[in-house]
Amino acid sequence: MGGNSFGEIFRITTFGESHGAGVGVVVDGCPAGLKLCEADVQAELDRRRPGQSRLTTPRSEADSVSILSGVFEGKTTGTPIAMIVHNKDQDSSAYESIKDLARPNHADYTFFMKYGLRDWRGGGRSSGRETVSRVAAGAVAKKLLSQSGVSVIGHTVAVAGIKTGEVSHAGIIGNAEDNPVRCADPDVAAKMEEAILAAKREGDSVGGVVEVIALNVPVGLGEPVFDKLDADLAKAIMSIGAVKGVEIGAGFAVTDRLGSENNDEFIIRDGKVETTSNNSGGILGGISNGMPIVLRAAVKPTSSIAKEQRTIDLSTVEEATIKVGGRHDPCIVPRVLPVCEAMVALVLADHLLRNRASKVW
Repeated sequence: MGGNSFGEIFRITTFGESHGAGVGVVVDGCPAGLKLCEADVQAELDRRRPGQSRLTTPRSEADSVSILSGVFEGKTTGTPIAMIVHNKDQDSSAYESIKDLARPNHADYTFFMKYGLRDWRGGGRSSGRETVSRVAAGAVAKKLLSQSGVSVIGHTVAVAGIKTGEVSHAGIIGNAEDNPVRCADPDVAAKMEEAILAAKREGDSVGGVVEVIALNVPVGLGEPVFDKLDADLAKAIMSIGAVKGVEIGAGFAVTDRLGSENNDEFIIRDGKVETTSNNSGGILGGISNGMPIVLRAAVKPTSSIAKEQRTIDLSTVEEATIKVGGRHDPCIVPRVLPVCEAMVALVLADHLLRNRASKVW
């Protein structure tokens, strides 16, 4: 199986399955001398882990990370950083009765058709639990970016059709982590929570939209043709299993505008080049322009639901019905947000190092 690595200079390779011994990641290309400890990584993993509230799966995983290599006396050594999170609360019993049934909107059918076999325990490699590895790697990337003053923040902007208004960066930083939905508007967050719990009571699920913003990104990140910064960001976000769409800047709203309405005019403010608006989302010609990078990801409703659905039996290739048991999130949106932040951080860290390598010392 290919496709388990991501990045060029700051490169990660993830491994592990949902109900296997554990999941982990090897981060290669991180410069030496970066202060890093397990607490730095754990802080991000705690935001993604299951069992955080009544809105998430009750699977009880502490997601405690162990750094196996690449760090000595609290600093990175420049060698590969290997990290692992052992699975402690995997329970495959709920999957035994449906192991031959293709769960709708999961990778069961396509994985089986491609490889001829699959790990049916919670989805194996195609499970959302794989994202533990991404978040661990993203924590290293965030730490590296912070050395250059770059920060990556995010919030939930829509759940089940309930949307927030415009929120300031300070509002996101100050409020988004104060509720289980990770919405920066407390009143809207309460309505989102009600919608999630209503779906849960019906044995169903809901989706939504998250927004990720990168602040203080320097001008010049990204390559102008195939490795455009926005192209790499789109690939990174779309590689997350629950994501079905990406917008950068104004996104699809640009289709309804005149050029005079959509163009970001240049100005000089306090001796610095800025734009009067940010419809481009901080990227022009595939290269960062110094404005905040803004993207939104469309997150589908959790595929595992308790309602009866039609499917096929992979062992007999006959029609069947399925009701998915086990422990699942009625809305995956709040837990996908840290994953999206991690993927944005990984792209920016990689391009930051690529940009340094492209210039004469």
